[in-house]
Parts: sequence; structure tokens; C-alpha cells
Amino acid sequence: MMTPDQARMIARSGEDNVVAVLLAHSAQLAQQEARIARLERKIAQLSKNSSNSSKRPSSDDLTKPPGKKPPVKTQNKRKIGGQPGHTRHERAPFSHEQIDEFHDYIQDACPDCCGSVDLTGGEVKVIQQLDLVDVPLRRIEHRSYPVRCRECDHIHYLPFPSELIKAGLFSARLTAFVAYQHKVCHASFSTIRVFIRDILGETVSRGYLRKLIAKVSEALADPYEELLAQLPLSTVVNVDETGHKENGKPFWTWVFRTELFVLFKIDKSRGSKVVIDVLGEHFDGVLGCDYFSAYCKYMKDFDITVQFCLAHLIRNVRYLLSLPEVESKAYGERLLSALRELFKVIHQADELSESSFNAALEKARSNVLSAAQEDLPSRLDSNGKEHFNEVHNLAKRFRLHGHAYFQFITTPEVDPTNNVAEQAVRFIVIDRHISQGTRSKAGRESSERLWTIIGTCAIQGRSAYQFILAAVDALFRGKSPPSLLPAPT
Repeated sequence: MMTPDQARMIARSGEDNVVAVLLAHSAQLAQQEARIARLERKIAQLSKNSSNSSKRPSSDDLTKPPGKKPPVKTQNKRKIGGQPGHTRHERAPFSHEQIDEFHDYIQDACPDCCGSVDLTGGEVKVIQQLDLVDVPLRRIEHRSYPVRCRECDHIHYLPFPSELIKAGLFSARLTAFVAYQHKVCHASFSTIRVFIRDILGETVSRGYLRKLIAKVSEALADPYEELLAQLPLSTVVNVDETGHKENGKPFWTWVFRTELFVLFKIDKSRGSKVVIDVLGEHFDGVLGCDYFSAYCKYMKDFDITVQFCLAHLIRNVRYLLSLPEVESKAYGERLLSALRELFKVIHQADELSESSFNAALEKARSNVLSAAQEDLPSRLDSNGKEHFNEVHNLAKRFRLHGHAYFQFITTPEVDPTNNVAEQAVRFIVIDRHISQGTRSKAGRESSERLWTIIGTCAIQGRSAYQFILAAVDALFRGKSPPSLLPAPT
């Protein structure tokens, strides 16, 4: 920092020297301002989280600043539990036929005077209880006895049923139970082994558990392929992808969500090739997705109708608000305000008439497009590059694909966001953290098929365990497995 005496010496040294010093300080100041701007932009990039980018929410622990705690209410604080006026929910009692064991409690004498008592025939007090049996397994042995032919003197055994041979040590019910624990309950093979040892009273190896999962995978192959064939025929498909590991190498789990089912596919690629392999080049429905390059390429190459996710767009706009430039923030605020008005109209769908709703949607759409493409800040740096490149990239996106954010206006069954696909993939993330991925093609296939059945059964309100059991039983008996598609009417 310059002292007053140094400044006076420069002032007395002549005009040329003063000009030289001022120019040097000006150049230094410009360099520092440019460096500060670069650092502020770098800070904004490093501060991205799930609210202003496509980063997963689990990364917020490291990047997202802690929010303010809500004020503690001192008055009218609602108590925990059921609230006054709410209908009480109680479990329906078991019927007489459902009870396996009865215990009767009858007084044999009066507790007051020790006199004799008689049954009155009045109302019986009842407490019902559930319990585990001591050993919740049945150990079954199947025997085939040798017989000798009186004519040819040959010894013969009656063959065991084929379903018994295919099942082996674990029946269909136990096999489905292991698969349910492994993928629905996210239990590792080690955890399942401990459960079988401590609760069921038996020991089993990890290798045998893996063989059971392979049997289940084989049983679910046809239902999975049936859904895979149905996907290209669907009118609306939402798609997303999340990371996966196979022997430590990066793979991707793709999720394809329709109204009636969800399908998962694990692939080494994160490119448009996967979408082409699953949906084909002639997909005639609407693809709901985020603004990822693979979907943009698929849309461009095959003229596919796309609904880009407005929720992802809002996150991208919020990122502009974290940038240091006032112009970028002002642009982001205008666009975010227009998007808020759009969602305000969407939430009024049940309150407005059809014509009023459509008119309000069209006006809101026009306002978003105008806010995205008009009054763009612009400044070139010393290298001729645009300084507000984030703003111009977003404006270019709207210029090229703005219509793809509003397919939901003309196609009511299309959702303006990709939330359904993101929600479908959540339980996969839990499984990924526990299993640490897969190790082979067989492991990928079993995960794809089990995840697909679990997710689809959740959508359809069906029991995943019962479906897996029916499929495994059909495999053991050589019959056709059940279907996850609705029966044709």
C-alpha cells in the first residue's frame, strides 16, 4: 500500500511520471479484478448442489450451506400423535378361521368372596397376538424306494418331480424370500446368511445364495423381456440414469418409466446408443428427460418428440443467481420469475375452465420464451470470448429447443417434469451403496430384472414377493411366468 509521503514524491516528480504510475496501478487493478471475477465464478461452480444443478442430493452434505432453522413455536404447538377430530385407525381383528391357536381364561372362583361361579354367556374379552414359531422352517425329505421287476430283474426308482429337482435345497417360497430380502430389503448375502442362521436355524453359503438369485433371474427373464418389447410402443416414457459400478469400473443404470411399469437397464455407455437400443429409431411417443446430451442427440437424429424437465431447468437458472455478475443475476431473476408464473398456472388447472387454462398456459409459455431470449447481457473479453457464456448458453438452448419444454401443454398425459423417473431410481441408489455394484453380466441381468419387477409392482400396487414367488414356481414347474402387463380387453 502506498504511503502519503510516497504519493507526494510521485506528484512532485512531474506529469509523465504520475501518468506512468497511474497506468501501472490501473493495469494491476484490472488484473486483480479479472482474477477476482475468475475466482468468484470458480466458487460458484464449486458451490453447485442439487438445488441449482443436476448433482445428486447426497452430495449436498459437502456443498450445500446449512439452512436456517425454523423458529420454535411457543404457542399453539400441535402435540405428537392423533389429532382431535381425526378418524381413528385401528387394525381389523382376525377372523375365527384365521386363528391357529386359542387360549381360554375363565375364573374358577369369585375373586371377592371365593364363591362358585357360572359362565354368563356375555361378551368375551379378546386379545389377539402374532408370534413366530420356534423353528419357522419345515424340513422335508422326499424318498424314492427301489423296486425290482419280477420279469427282467431290473431295479427301478420312481423319478422325483421335475420341480423338486429344479428347486433343490430351497423351495420356491424360500428362494423368492431370499431374492426379496436381497433386493427389496437391500440385505447383503452376509446379512441373509446371519438371518437364516439365527432365525431359521440353518447354515448356507454365500455361493448358494448367489445361485438362488440366478434362478430368480432366470424366472424373471420373460416378464422383463415382455416389458422391454412394450417400451417402444408406449405413448409417454420418462428416462433418467444414475451411476453404477462393476468391479470398480463405471457403468450406468438407466431407468425407463411409463404409466404402468418401470424398466431398468445397466450399460457401460451413457450415450444415446442405449436409448436407441431400448426405444428404437422410430419411437412415436413423447420422451420425458433432462437436458442431457444423449437425449438431445436422440431427438435430433430421429426427430423424436421430447419434454425436457422444467424442474432441471429451474435448477440451471438458479445457478445464474450464484454468479458474481449483476447482469447474470438479473437475467436469472427475470427467467425464474417467468417460470414461477408458469407453475402457478399449472397448479390452477382444477380451478380454471379448459379455455381459460389453455390461454393462461400459452401466455405463460410466451413470457418464459421472451425472458429467456431477450435483453441478453453481452461483453467480450480480451480474447474475443463472450463473458456471459452461461447466460448465452441458456438462451441458445431455448432458441434451439424451447418448444421441447412445453409439450405438456398440447399433450395432457405428459408431465412437465421428470420427477417420476427420478423417484423410480431412488431405491436403486440405496441398493448401490449396500451392494457396491455388480461383478459380471449375470449380476447385471439379475439386478435389472429384480429392480424392474420391484419397481413395477410398486407402481401397480402388487406384492413383489408374490410375483417373484409365482415366477419361480412357474420356472420350477416348467410353466409360463406371470405377466406385468394388463390383460387385453
